[in-house]
Amino acid sequence: MSAVLIGLLAVPLVGAAILVLVPGPSRWPWYGPAVSGVTLVLALALAASFDYGRAARPQFELDRPWIPGLDLRFHLGIDGISLPLVVLTALLTFLCFLYLVRHKPDGDRFRALVFTLLVLEVGMVGTFLALDLLLFFVFFEIVLVPMYFVIAVWGGGGRRAAAVKFILYTLLGSAVLLLGLLLVWANTGTLDMVRLAQQHGAGMSRGVQILAFLAIGLGLAVKAPMWPLHTWLPAAHTEAPTVGSVLLAGVLLKMGTYGFARIAIPVAPEGAAVLAPWLGAFAAVGIVYGSLACLAQRDLKRMIAYSSVGHMGFVLLGLATLTPVGMNAALFGNVAHGLITGLLFFVAGGIKERYGTADMSRLGGGMLARLPYVGSLLTFACVASLGLPGLAGFWGEMLALLGAFQPAPGLSRPLFLVFMAAGGLGTVLTAAYFLRMLSRVTHGRPTALTALPDEGPYEPEETGEVTPAGAAGDVTPAGAAGEVTRPGAPGEVPPPRAALRDVTAYELAAWTPLVILTLALGLWPKALLAVTDPVVQAFLGAR
Repeated sequence: MSAVLIGLLAVPLVGAAILVLVPGPSRWPWYGPAVSGVTLVLALALAASFDYGRAARPQFELDRPWIPGLDLRFHLGIDGISLPLVVLTALLTFLCFLYLVRHKPDGDRFRALVFTLLVLEVGMVGTFLALDLLLFFVFFEIVLVPMYFVIAVWGGGGRRAAAVKFILYTLLGSAVLLLGLLLVWANTGTLDMVRLAQQHGAGMSRGVQILAFLAIGLGLAVKAPMWPLHTWLPAAHTEAPTVGSVLLAGVLLKMGTYGFARIAIPVAPEGAAVLAPWLGAFAAVGIVYGSLACLAQRDLKRMIAYSSVGHMGFVLLGLATLTPVGMNAALFGNVAHGLITGLLFFVAGGIKERYGTADMSRLGGGMLARLPYVGSLLTFACVASLGLPGLAGFWGEMLALLGAFQPAPGLSRPLFLVFMAAGGLGTVLTAAYFLRMLSRVTHGRPTALTALPDEGPYEPEETGEVTPAGAAGDVTPAGAAGEVTRPGAPGEVPPPRAALRDVTAYELAAWTPLVILTLALGLWPKALLAVTDPVVQAFLGAR
């Protein structure tokens, strides 16, 4: 089955290469779904063949010399904490390509977008498969360049500044991460992540472990993102296209927290014990800060971006407890956040396409009356994100708070009780900003932006193109926000044509799997916890 691991990397890589060498597939809208669909099938085959009774041990390993002179190896494998993230990555990438079938950008840049997303998938999947520290770093870095171009080329009006901020922050974090990895190598003589996890810090003094955890943790915290290193995130999410936001929130943020669980904590356990209170403090501040920032937002996508700061704060708080409960909460929260926030950004992107804006004050109210399916999906995603019991978002947050209630021996319980209280306040504020947004957008009566008093609903063409001026029933563009004005009605601003169209078949196909998985994990959390717990116990067993 090691060939399947190679296939997970080779299929999107070969698919991207074909786009460079052969121009034909760029005109086929189903090329991206086909290539990513094969990758998803391989990921599901891996999950079906995985021995869940040995989830703590890497399976289907591939270990070959890479750079023999430096004793570097191409070491791949999968265990209980990487398997769910590999499947999540393959699923979200496939759903993004499926969404793009009817929502592709104009012009000849669609071919470039497909190429960029396939390269991005190589880096994301490789990060979760790598069992060598340097190989992990290489894949960790591969994702930066394609995501930069996704934001800079296909983003909104402020895309260039957002992309530059994204690349500068993440490259700086990567430089610090590399220093930490080299420090581990210099003191242990190995880059093998399996061996390092089994040694539990052997070969490194307490001072070296503290420095290693600090350097590795800072590098990973930028990607997580941990407050106050999060400032690149809101701009990147706001300006990124819908598929960019989905993959950024659903996968890229998980690479940072995965690195904490896979590398920082098991490799430098004494350093983790010393710095865990600081990690917990920053996580608790991030939970409250992210929630308060959401209450101040007017842009729907920007609000969801800040909500990620708060939700990933729960993941970091779970890691900071250094307990099996807390780490399982973090790993569960990773997957739940990927599903729920991916759905949130999908729906927010669909709303912005219809209304020409994501400004909540301009969206008005009455979406459930005007667009019942879109409004219902938005409501479901928000309720799942605020942690309603029975949905996936509940378990990660609840277990993180439970872990903070009884942290690992040697950590200050009163201090972590303060963190738990901050997390509890964050859950209340999370409910407040989501319910406030829903009351403004989905409930009430439609305003002028969402309802035209003298006309029936538009019947948008399949292509979604605007009728040229001068034609019967025409509309003409008016302004950068994508609004349209009707001739003969000075000052009246009807919505874009697509604003009156409810959820499409392609949107439903892309969004429904996320709804189903959010329900399934919420009702049966053991399906995921039983896979991650053996690895967590092995990582923490010798502490």
